[in-house]
This record gives sequence, structure tokens and C-alpha cells, in this order.
Amino acid sequence: MKTLHDNLRGTRTASRVSLLAAVLLAAAGCMTVGPDYRTPGTILPAGWNGAGAPGAASVPTAQAAEIAAWWKTFKDPELDSLVARAFAANLDLKQAESRIRQARAQYGVVDAGLWPSVNAGGGYSHSRSGGQGKAANVYRAGLDASWELDFFGGARRASEAAEADITASVEGRRDLLVTLSAEVAVDYLSLRGLRQQITVARENLGMQEKSAEIARKRFTGGFNSRLDVVNAEAQVASTRSQIPVLEAQARQSAYALALLLALEPSALDAELAKETPIPAAPPEVPAGLPSDLLTRRPDIRQAEAQLHAATARIGEAKSALFPKITLTGSAGVSNNKLPSLVSWDRRNYSIGPSVTWPLLDFGRVRSGIKVQDELAQQAVLAYRKAVLTALNDVESALVAYVNEQLHRQALAEAVAANRQAVDLSSRLYAAGQVEFINVIAAQQSLLSAQNALIQSDRSIATDLVAIYKALGGGWDPKGAAAGNE
Repeated sequence: MKTLHDNLRGTRTASRVSLLAAVLLAAAGCMTVGPDYRTPGTILPAGWNGAGAPGAASVPTAQAAEIAAWWKTFKDPELDSLVARAFAANLDLKQAESRIRQARAQYGVVDAGLWPSVNAGGGYSHSRSGGQGKAANVYRAGLDASWELDFFGGARRASEAAEADITASVEGRRDLLVTLSAEVAVDYLSLRGLRQQITVARENLGMQEKSAEIARKRFTGGFNSRLDVVNAEAQVASTRSQIPVLEAQARQSAYALALLLALEPSALDAELAKETPIPAAPPEVPAGLPSDLLTRRPDIRQAEAQLHAATARIGEAKSALFPKITLTGSAGVSNNKLPSLVSWDRRNYSIGPSVTWPLLDFGRVRSGIKVQDELAQQAVLAYRKAVLTALNDVESALVAYVNEQLHRQALAEAVAANRQAVDLSSRLYAAGQVEFINVIAAQQSLLSAQNALIQSDRSIATDLVAIYKALGGGWDPKGAAAGNE
């Protein structure tokens, strides 16, 4: 039976242990080495040079940009459907989502280092001393605990870095959403443009075949030479040769869309076979302000999160310069008889801190700190480059968009003039008033101008896509368009 003295001694021991743990725990939160993260200061221009440019039918403005689901401005249900299915099925996007889950799991691993670890153990041993000694059995069971107290904040800095890694992986997924929506739109617009070029080529082919038939009749009647027939047939063959190339390019665009939707190459052939016009651009394109890029562009946000992580790891590395204090303890029982293993009289316990401090490591710790310093400097430069790249992307897209519209206006006038030239030269040739070379030249000019006009329409649409992509459109901060991470 325990005496009063034993009880008092146990109480005092427990009190000392509790006091020691409380003091160490309080001290553990007193200091965090390494630099605290601060958002880099960035000077941005007040507005866009390409916004509000005169002469264009669709004008970029400094109006606040609401571009989470920018593809809806084209008012094309097929494009809306393709983007939604790409967001749901794209394999690169699923990998990005897996990287988010990985980063969150890694945070759990790192964050666990802030807390004690407790292990349960047990054992059995059989021993004999000497040849005639008596055999002994020993049964053991107990708990071992250890807690590395984070006096200097190394574990907290590691946890901070891991949390920033989660943010970086989330922004990486958002950046992929931006890229994916743009790729779907560009491939879709390319397909629509190619379908229109095929239609124009076939229409011109029919017109040229009629001209060739007129040339044959005039040759049969002795009104012109065989040269006119040969030239007409050569032009027909040249135009016919363009159609298979355009059809191949159209099929390849459909295959590219299928890949983005994680489908087999021909899965969208029937769905996309119908010819529809290239979606028209809206009257105004709200570009917002350059300062909006810092919060809108996921690649900038990702670069900032990576800088945050690199900064926190400097503190994690610096903590290795200071002592590591670990509070350890164990409690258990042992007995030579298994039924008596839980006897209170056979108990044992120990508790106390241990300290380790690297006194001689030949510069390993300081070199590690230098490594993290340089990684943080690289992250600063990467962040600055991300900001400059974003500014360049927007300005380049704006100037291309505005000037392509001016280009299209001139092409539309050229198509109208060339169509009149074809009609007039065909009538005059049928009447024998001009040479057939005039008809050929007019038809070639018309086909060339029509193709250029279609390509310009496609360029305007893809330049608009480039603007939205450069502005960081394609994900919704509220999770509505891009889905929840």
C-alpha cells in the first residue's frame, strides 16, 4: 500500500513535470527566426495603351472586366458546351487537381511536426544465465512520447511554406483553366474558319468551272485559242487542290478539341460537321486596369505564393543554427508473469528534456541558409517576370485586336470590289470584249481576298481570346465558372 509520503512525492513530481511542460510550451511560441513574408511592391501603368483606340468596330475600354466566363460573349452554345466539357474531363486539369490534394496532404505531414508523437510498444523476452541457471520471462508494455519544442519557429516556418505550396498549386490549376478555355476557343474558331474557307473554295470552284465551260465553247466556235481553255482548266485544278488541304486542317482542329475533352480523335466529328459562322466580337471589350492583373492573373498569384514559400523556408533553414529542445517521456509496466503485467507496483516512468546543438558542421547549416536565400531571390525575379509578362501579353493582344479590325475593313472592301470585277470580266469575256486572262485574274483575286477576309475574321476572334487569356479570364474567384478547388 502506498504511504502518505509516496503520495506527496508523486504529487510534487507531477507538478514539476506540468510546470516544466507549461514553461517550455510558452517559450516555444516566443520566437520565429527568418524574414516575414511581405507582398512585393509593384509599380504598374495607369492604363492600357491599346484601350480606346479609334477606328475599330469593337473597342477595348478601361471598364472593369467581368471575364470569368468570357467565352459566353461569343453567344455560341456549341463553344459554351465544349468549354464546360473540357473543364469536367480534361486530363491535364485532373492532374492539377491531384497536385492540389498532394499539396494538402504534404501540409498535413509538415504540420504534424508541431505536435507531440506518442508510440505504444510492448515486448517479451526469455533469458537464462549459465548452463544450470533459471530461465526468466519478462513481459513489457508502455508508451513513449516525444515533442520537439519549436522554440525558434523552424517547424512553424515549414508549415507556413507548405501552406503557401497549397496556394501555389491552387493557382496552378486556375492558370490551367485560363489556358484550357483559350485553347478550346482557338481550336473551335480555327475549325469554323476552315469550314468557311472550304465553302468559299467550293463556291469559287463552281464559278471557275462555268468559266472554263464558256472558254471551251468559245474555242469550239473558233472565237478564242486553246490557251484560254488550258488556263481555265489550270485554275480549276488549282482551286480544287486547296480543298483537301483545308479539310485535313479542319479534321485536325476537331481532333485537337477531342483531345482537350479527353475523347478519342473522331468523337466530335459528327457534332462539329455543321458549318456555322465565326462568332462576332462584342462592341466593347472591358480590359479593366493594369493593377487588376495582380489579383486576376493566376500565374502572378502562383508566383507570389511560390515566393511566400521560398521566404518561409529561409526561416526553416535558419532555425537549424539554434538548439533543438525535445521533451521526452515514457511510462510502462513490466513483469515476469503475463497475468500480473498490469500490476501498479510494476510501473515505471521517466520524463525530461534533451538538447542538441550543432557545434561543428563545417558550414552545412549556413550553406543551407544561403541556398534558401538564393531560391527566394529567384522567386522574386520570377514574380517580377510574371508581372511584366502579363503586361506584355495584354498590350500585345490589344494592339493585334484593334489593328486586325482595321485590316478586316480594308479586306471587306477588297472582296466587294473583286466580286464586281469577276462579274464584269465574265460578261465582257462572254461578249468577246476582253481576254480570258482578265477573268482568271479577277477570279484569283476574289478567292484570295475572300480567304484573307475569313482568316481576318478568325484572327479578330482569336485575338479577342488572347485578350481574355492575357487578362486572366477563365476562372471565377467565387468558384462559379471554374469549379471549386
